[in-house]
Amino acid sequence: MKLDRIILFFTLVTASISAAGQIAGSASEAYLNWSAGQAESVGKEMRKNGQVGSSFDFRIIHTDHAINYKLRATLMTPEVIRASARVEQFRNRLTNEQTRDLIEEAEAGNYLVILVELDPREGSGVIPLDWRVFLQPRGLRLGEAGSIPGIKSPQLRNVKAFAGVFRRDYDYDIFWVSFPLVDANKKPTITSDVQEIELLVGIYGNEGRVNWKLPDSVRERIRTLSKK
Repeated sequence: MKLDRIILFFTLVTASISAAGQIAGSASEAYLNWSAGQAESVGKEMRKNGQVGSSFDFRIIHTDHAINYKLRATLMTPEVIRASARVEQFRNRLTNEQTRDLIEEAEAGNYLVILVELDPREGSGVIPLDWRVFLQPRGLRLGEAGSIPGIKSPQLRNVKAFAGVFRRDYDYDIFWVSFPLVDANKKPTITSDVQEIELLVGIYGNEGRVNWKLPDSVRERIRTLSKK
């Protein structure tokens, strides 16, 4: 009798684990049922606006560069990647398998991607090649450790799940910037105590900032990468 109870117990546990796995798998592919509006809403949530430079400019000469630059940045979280892939599925009538492939391609690396858009205001209208970008905990002071230099990655233009959910606004120049989530020793570059992250964009002597609450999905990705 006791043996029967043990067998029954393990049978129930196994069934519960299997059911939980099926539910998790179903939830992870919920994006395949999103409407175009739902996908756009997910992408919009991680899209932030800012500005590089002062709103005022009293110069008379030296108009070789813009007064300031409109800044827009989209944090490409796992949710935004799925939203972008879903929009691509609508646009090009992709199968579910093809859409999964887009996500797999986007998540093949060990980095976090931010889609940076810049629009020069007056002046030459040209963005200098040496503009700089960093990702860091919000409120980090100059001289403290924790700032991650961005890697300008134009090749990511060809990764469709990094295109975002909105149509191209040609007033803006678009840049794909990647930030490693773990170093060569698999140590996280963003520590578990960080609550908010901040993108810093520098052009000439000016800087602009936008920030996000660090999503749980990014935390989980960092944990996964650090264990590989």
